[in-house]
Amino acid sequence: MIYNISVINGDGIGVEITPQAVKILETIGHKFGHTFNFEYVLMGGCAIDETGIPLPEQTLNSCLKSDSVLLGAVGGPKWEGLPGEQRPEAGLLALRAAMKLFANIRPAKLFAPLKNASPLRTDIVEKGIDLVFVRELTGGIYFGERGRRPAQTDGFGTEAFDTERYSEKEIERIAKVAFEIAGVRGKKVISVDKANVLESSRLWREIVHKTAKSFPQIEVSDMLVDNAAMQLVKNPSQFDVVLTSNMFGDILSDESAMLTGSIGMLASASLGETKQGLYEPIHGSAPDIAGQDKANPISAILSAAMMLK
Repeated sequence: MIYNISVINGDGIGVEITPQAVKILETIGHKFGHTFNFEYVLMGGCAIDETGIPLPEQTLNSCLKSDSVLLGAVGGPKWEGLPGEQRPEAGLLALRAAMKLFANIRPAKLFAPLKNASPLRTDIVEKGIDLVFVRELTGGIYFGERGRRPAQTDGFGTEAFDTERYSEKEIERIAKVAFEIAGVRGKKVISVDKANVLESSRLWREIVHKTAKSFPQIEVSDMLVDNAAMQLVKNPSQFDVVLTSNMFGDILSDESAMLTGSIGMLASASLGETKQGLYEPIHGSAPDIAGQDKANPISAILSAAMMLK
């Protein structure tokens, strides 16, 4: 088989760990008779430095025609002063949207050699931590209307706003992904929302349970996001597949990753309705250790493994 992979080393430690994942893929190809054609393209801070924009057209075209994309990391202090739409992270958001990647899959599993690195008590850790976050990726507050305007109350100056919005279709398709993953795991989905306050969460809960009727073998329950943050620390072994909106998943998946002892050891996949996806470690560019050849590449290698699956 021949596979065309777009490789984005990115910024910081991305240029150190991604080549290690590529080496693994090359070894696998040699051993099992596959050919991986790698096309190296720029995105993030390095792209800004060279082209002035975080997602050059050449990079976008390469990713859209590839079988999948392997990404290191983007961003860093060097570009933090730029306007939001010109920062490295804007390139990542634009790429996800262009590739129509609406589902972010983030496993959080505690590896035995790291159990002493977990901040949790030993009796909690020994129950096991092995869960998967299924996070909606292209909707919600990150993609809703935003801006600044004069405050509605006199004397309050300027106010900023970001709008949380979800459609039935967006909720239904991410719920299906969660149920399908649960079907090959523990057959249990906990859907996280804030339905006691937010109308978008009320629709979320309604559509999740409507969709669940097509998956009778899956146990589905709801959990408010503040309780979920507490339960992840109190008893993470109760979770199998966690279904979340964009912002809630962004926050809670980082919490769950830290419970495993190191956010730098875990992988992720961003998927759409085809086999094409974007695979990346969940950690950032780690500028404090970049260039020192000390970053662990396991997260990049595991991301490549998810890509092969």
